[in-house]
Amino acid sequence: MKNLILRTATGVLFVALLVGGMMAGATYFAVLFTIITALTLWEFAANINLSAGGRLNPFLLAAAGELIFLLCFALASGHGAGDHLTQNLLVALLLALILIPVSELYLKGGNPLRNWAYTFAALIYIALPFGLLAFTAFPAEGGNEGYVYALPLSVFVFLWANDTGAYCVGSLLHRRFPAKLFPSVSPAKSWIGSIGGCLVTLGIAFAAHTMSDVLTLPQWLGFGLTVCVAGTYGDLVESQMKRTLGIKDSGHLLPGHGGLLDRFDSSLLAIPASVIYLTLVCR
Repeated sequence: MKNLILRTATGVLFVALLVGGMMAGATYFAVLFTIITALTLWEFAANINLSAGGRLNPFLLAAAGELIFLLCFALASGHGAGDHLTQNLLVALLLALILIPVSELYLKGGNPLRNWAYTFAALIYIALPFGLLAFTAFPAEGGNEGYVYALPLSVFVFLWANDTGAYCVGSLLHRRFPAKLFPSVSPAKSWIGSIGGCLVTLGIAFAAHTMSDVLTLPQWLGFGLTVCVAGTYGDLVESQMKRTLGIKDSGHLLPGHGGLLDRFDSSLLAIPASVIYLTLVCR
């Protein structure tokens, strides 16, 4: 009972912080996801160092990740390539990227190539998706119409709806429809649960259309389906990573929920997929 209360309280606080930060405005959005990017990368480095024999520098990794997010945010919000802010962020990012391999020269032992691979993979897998989220927050070209929280918030609402729907439908119908999605990676995930999650997500997308006209109804439904499918794969990819590392949770920052990677795993593929969809279909 105590664990349930702790898990519930942590979940409510997490959702309130995420939703509140996005709804509060562009500055709060930028601060929130700069922090989330840094903490998630730090958590990734800790897992690799403890479970995969890596010697990643969490300070450099987190700093480079923050700069990737801030550069994406600057570009999305209308700061062009010739803007001083954009240029300064780019210079700082390049310096961080140079320091990452150079720092390996001063470490004795270990495998520098493996450390480079893990570090740059983390920047692509974690930092870049969070940075791309900024492009959903400024949907107009060049950020001319300002910050719009509806689309980035919808990405997470759709993911939560998909997870909840998949769990409920899978729990109710898994005995009648036992076919598993990827049993070697996530034995608990079933096809019927995934289908149920997508249907619930489409229902939420329909409701989103009644509350926001930023997209048409067909665009909202396509957006919800894109997030649902990509988010499912994102969850499976992180499950595969944890199985490879031999860990159950990515961290302990969120009591009862594990780490930040456990909470944002689905979004790391859903966000890039959302940007692709919004760019190709909704522009």
